[in-house]
Amino acid sequence: MQLRQLKYVLEVYRRGNHISAAADALNTSQPGISKQIRQLELELGFDIFERTRNRIVGATAAGLELIENAERIFREIDDIQKISDDYNEEKGGRLTIATTHTFARYVLPNVIREFLARQPNVRIGLLQGNPTEVSEYVQAGSADLGVSTEPQKSFLGLVRLPILSIKRSVIAPKDHPIAKLEKITLQELAKHPLIGHDHFRSGGWAIMDAFAKEGIKPLVPFAGVDSDVGKTYVNIGLGIAITASIAFDPERDKNLVARDVSHLFPSSTAYVSFRKSSYLRKIEVDFMLKLSPELTRQRIRASREETVHSRADPAGGDDRS
Repeated sequence: MQLRQLKYVLEVYRRGNHISAAADALNTSQPGISKQIRQLELELGFDIFERTRNRIVGATAAGLELIENAERIFREIDDIQKISDDYNEEKGGRLTIATTHTFARYVLPNVIREFLARQPNVRIGLLQGNPTEVSEYVQAGSADLGVSTEPQKSFLGLVRLPILSIKRSVIAPKDHPIAKLEKITLQELAKHPLIGHDHFRSGGWAIMDAFAKEGIKPLVPFAGVDSDVGKTYVNIGLGIAITASIAFDPERDKNLVARDVSHLFPSSTAYVSFRKSSYLRKIEVDFMLKLSPELTRQRIRASREETVHSRADPAGGDDRS
């Protein structure tokens, strides 16, 4: 059994059982991947993939167990590299952060700038998605850290630490009737077309839940958009948008006005997440400390102690420096 064979199996599985896509991703040939997977199956004595007319259509039950173990093996290999990076700080290392559009645009720029000022040798990569996708990236090992609001399903393999409370504002053109109201109510908001978020974002379903509890069904001509796209439609007069208050930039959004509606809609909590089982590098801890004044090395360490009893922890020390 070779690591290369396991890598081929994982890539085929991740690419929706398409050998051609896996071959492109790994810069190798389709026949080479097929041959190596067949050899591995012969060695193990069971089929990893189900096939119809020599075409892979899915993983077998035994194959799924192998894939789960193979993913763990490659995560452990990645952790070994992380240990190397930690003890060779001049290399800097790479830090991959999964996040949503709103956080990538309005929260992380200043955090990343301050972080890189102290860690100039670190290379940072961003992966974007909705909160559930962010957690999936982290759990799969594609990202080291996740920054988002709460996902729609549980991820038992992740640690989540709160970093920010997100309040809501209604965004409208400056001459819009909403901008002139002394008191904003759900009934007043429902009089106007609402540019909505998709249901995968906590803000989207929390907003619609607030209307539903009052028996109100607002008109939503557009849904499934992020904060910036929503503001674009608001700017051309197609409706109003209820979005995270942090997404309103007075300098860039000069033709719009933001009114606080935190009395109508519950705040969301933003979290930083990481895998319980992974080795937590110093650069990951340092980045998390930049996200919130409430986080300390001691708190980060305590959040994962139950899974790292015997592992070296770069979060040692109680100071934030």
